[in-house]
Amino acid sequence: MSTGMVYLTRRERFNAAHKLWVEAWSDEKNQQMFGKCSNRNWHGHNYDLFVTVKGQPDPVTGFVMDVKELSKLIKMTIVDKVDHSNLNLDVDFIPKGMQPTTENLAILFWQQLEPHIKNCKLHSIKLYETENIYVEYFGE
Repeated sequence: MSTGMVYLTRRERFNAAHKLWVEAWSDEKNQQMFGKCSNRNWHGHNYDLFVTVKGQPDPVTGFVMDVKELSKLIKMTIVDKVDHSNLNLDVDFIPKGMQPTTENLAILFWQQLEPHIKNCKLHSIKLYETENIYVEYFGE
């Protein structure tokens, strides 16, 4: 039986605080650029992280990837490090001084996870910061 490309997605959730702030700017300029995200005392989000892998289903198991293993990898490489953290201060793979925006987080999450994906390929990282704002990254 000939099979096509199958895309498998796993969702994980985490909570984290951050602040968007440029030290060289005035309070007014930071407020103008980042709004509520520039709150001096931080603010938090309930993030939804969607990780999609792609590949051919295994002829024996029918899996592109064992979703329990995918969940374990996401938790080990990302969620355990960012959940209930301050993204500006606490996470070893976020460079000091980098704005912990949803855009930057998606790229960093890809870099953390991609080396661990075997027998299929990481297709995308989709990260929801709010119900109305999300980013997708395809490793490009």
